[in-house]
This record gives sequence, C-alpha cells and structure tokens, in this order.
Amino acid sequence: MGILSILLWTPAVGVLLLALTPGRNIQLIRFIAHLFTAIAFLTVCWLLSIYNAQDANLQLNEYFPLNPKLGSAYALGIDGLSIPMLVLATLLTSITLLASLTLASGVKGYHICILLLEFGMLGVFLAQDWALFYIFWEVTLIPLFFLIGRWGGKRRHAASLNFVLYTMGGSVFMLISLLAISQYDLQHAGSLMSSMHQAAQDMPRTEQVLVLLGFVIGFGVKLPIFPLHGWLPLAHVEAPSPVSILLSGILLKMGAYGLIRAVVMLPEAAKLLQPFLIFLGLFGMLYGGLLAWRQSDLKAMVAYSSISHMGIVLLGIATLNEAGITGAVLQMTAHGLIAAALFLLVGLLYERTHTRNIQDYNSLIRVMPRFTLLMTITLLAAMGLPGSVGFIAELHTLIGGFSAFASKGMGLVVMVFFSLSMLIGAAYAMRTISLLFTGPTNLPIQQLEDLRAPELLAAGILVAGIVLFGLLPAPLLGLSSATLGQMNSIISQRLL
Repeated sequence: MGILSILLWTPAVGVLLLALTPGRNIQLIRFIAHLFTAIAFLTVCWLLSIYNAQDANLQLNEYFPLNPKLGSAYALGIDGLSIPMLVLATLLTSITLLASLTLASGVKGYHICILLLEFGMLGVFLAQDWALFYIFWEVTLIPLFFLIGRWGGKRRHAASLNFVLYTMGGSVFMLISLLAISQYDLQHAGSLMSSMHQAAQDMPRTEQVLVLLGFVIGFGVKLPIFPLHGWLPLAHVEAPSPVSILLSGILLKMGAYGLIRAVVMLPEAAKLLQPFLIFLGLFGMLYGGLLAWRQSDLKAMVAYSSISHMGIVLLGIATLNEAGITGAVLQMTAHGLIAAALFLLVGLLYERTHTRNIQDYNSLIRVMPRFTLLMTITLLAAMGLPGSVGFIAELHTLIGGFSAFASKGMGLVVMVFFSLSMLIGAAYAMRTISLLFTGPTNLPIQQLEDLRAPELLAAGILVAGIVLFGLLPAPLLGLSSATLGQMNSIISQRLL
C-alpha cells in the first residue's frame, strides 16, 4: 500500500474503530477521532516533504484496474493543484474536532460523520479516475446530510434536504457529461481521467460546449455560483459552526477543483463560454458582497461573503491564463483559511451568548481582547488587505482578468467591477468590526469569557496561516506553479 492509500484510508479505519467503540465512552471516542485526524494531517506533512514542486506531472501514482471494459481504475495521484487542498482538508478537519469539544449529544455519530466526510474529501482530491472521483464526490453527501440534519439549528431538516437535493441535482448533470465523453473511444493504457482528456479532443465543438455546461452546473452548485447558490445560506446558518468550517473551507473548494480539471480538459469550450463565465464570476462577487452587507446574522454574513469570494475563484478560472488560474488556486486556499476562521470565531461567540445578531454586541474589545485581535485580522483579510493571503490571491486574479480582456478593450470593465466588489467587501468588514468591538459596554457583555486555550490554538493556527502566507507567499506559489504552468501550456496549445 502506497502513502496515498495510507492517507486516504486512515479516516476510514478511524470510522471502523469508532463504530466498534461503546457510545457511552465519550473520552475514548474523542481520542480516537483526534488521533486519526492527526495521523492524516501528519501523513500530508510527510507528503509535502517528499513532493517535488518542480515536477508538473502526477507524483506518487497508484493504479489498480477495477473495470477493464470501462477503463475505470483505483487511480490515485497528486500534483500542484491537489496538494494544497489535501493540506487544507486535513488541517481543517483537525480544527473542526478541536472546535467540537463542547458537543454533548450524539458524540459517537458526530465523530463518525466527521471522519467519513474527511474520507470523501480526501478521495476527491486524490482520485485520478473520473469514476472514482464521482464516487467520492457522492460519498461526501451522506455525512453532511446527517451532520446538518441531526446537529443543526431550528431549520436543520430543511437545510439538510436543500443541500442534498441541490448537490444531487448538480451531480446528475456532471454524470451526464462524463457519460457523454465516455461514448468516445477511450485509450485504456492509463486512468480514465487521462483517457477522457484525450477523447475530449475528438468531440465536436458544440458537444464540447454542452459537456462543459454540464460540468459548470454540477461543480457550480458546490462552488457555488449564481443562481445555483440557494442551498448555501440556509445550510451555513443551520449547520453547527464546526461543520460550517468544513462546509466553507473544503466543500466549496471541491467544486472549484473539479471545474479547473474540466476546463483544462475542454479549453475550446471554455473559450467559447469565457464571457459568460467571467460575467457570472463578477456578478457573484457583487451579489454576494451586497447581500453580506445587509445581514444582521453573523453566520449569514459569512455565508454570503463566501459567494463573493468564490466568485473570485470562478473569475480566475474563466480567464484561461496562468495568472488568473494561479489567483483562483490561491483564493481557494485563502478563502479556506479565512472562512474557516470566521465560522470558528462566530461559533465560539455564539456558544457564549446564544445570539448571532450583530446588533446585540458592542465593545467586545474590553472583555475579549484575544477574540478581538483574531477576528479583526480575519475580517481585514476577508476584504483583501495587503499583508494577508487574500490580497495575494485577488491581485493575481485581477491581473489575469485584465489580461484576458485587455485585447478586446474590456480589461477596464473587469477592473471597475472587481474594484467595486472589493469596496463592498471592505464596507461589510469595517461595519462588523465597528459594531462588535466599539461602543458602550452593557452588563451581559461584561460577563463574557475570552478564548480558552484549545479555542485560541485552533483560531491562532488559521490566523497565523492567513498572515504568514500573506507576507511570505513564495512557498504557497511555488507549490502549484509547475502544475499550473503545465495546465496553461495545455490550454494555450489547444486554443492555437
């Protein structure tokens, strides 16, 4: 068994052990869950140490045929696109468990669902076979349905059903697109993913566009893009705050990850749909930012801001150039850290006050200085302040967007709408800082406890990543540069 299989099946082994553990032994359940998430994270750290960032090809490949007639296989591999997502997935899963220490009911089922969700997420980022990718994509639905529906808020049942119906509806379009490509003669010498890349070149242009539209819908639901975002605000608001960390930090990135793979496979269709995709990206940035500005519920504000930030990812992908796609991948990482930190901190505040209404707070800086510092840094990063990882991602995306349309005289339009979105983001970030941390202190606020040691550790790791990669982005850029350069070469050659 290779290291990638060890990483993939570690959470699954944890699920099996938890299933055999008596439900009344809470401490042992928590220990097993923390142990196996820590092993998965340390395995990814080992991967980082042996991963060759200068090699653009797949590394540490594992291949075992499953269905020779179809050409599907148990095919795993990593490259510069998947390795940052693996680090993010294992890190945020560990932080989610740290944030779940106060959970009192259904502890065994909750931890089983978290580990099963990690298993599905790792499978999506490791799979180098579209059939395997699709299986792991669907696996993530099951634990999330129960995590929201069992441990969520008052409208948890509607939120979990909404999430599953939206995602399964999108999955149908993805499956249709995969089946459409599989009708062509596939070379089964490698994995089904590489075979489909070859088959896509022989498809008629119209069929390529239809197939890519299927992928856009399938991945766009999870991304999410307007108007396929209807599940997201309700799911985020009703989900437990630790689950929202994974929902925003990783699950949204699965959609962006899949869309990048699809665009590289079908660049001619992406070129034809480019104006449409760029419009959706810019519109999502403005739409999400305006709705975030209007919210009084802190979790709803972060949820709508995710639509705005993921609009930046879609814009970067749609540019079809190296700067833009680099910006998209950086934004995936940046938003994973920023949104996870925001949901974690908002959840910790809600545990203390049982209200998410921003109007109920004021002058928290006097009683919660540690919380104030971390929350302020995160909100400033969310608006793209220089010195944060969000700024690096947005700068690359802006450069890519301007370059994509400069020759058509539309570069200025992209810059105007992009800048307007940034101003809206700054408006709701500064409004939140002002309402939370300034003003007169009322009596209930004076009784609040500041962040405890485990909470400070979890939030501090995320905020440290936001600042560290903002000041020293070279390691993060270097991790993906070779793979993204190769993807850009493939796109450029196919568009000649």
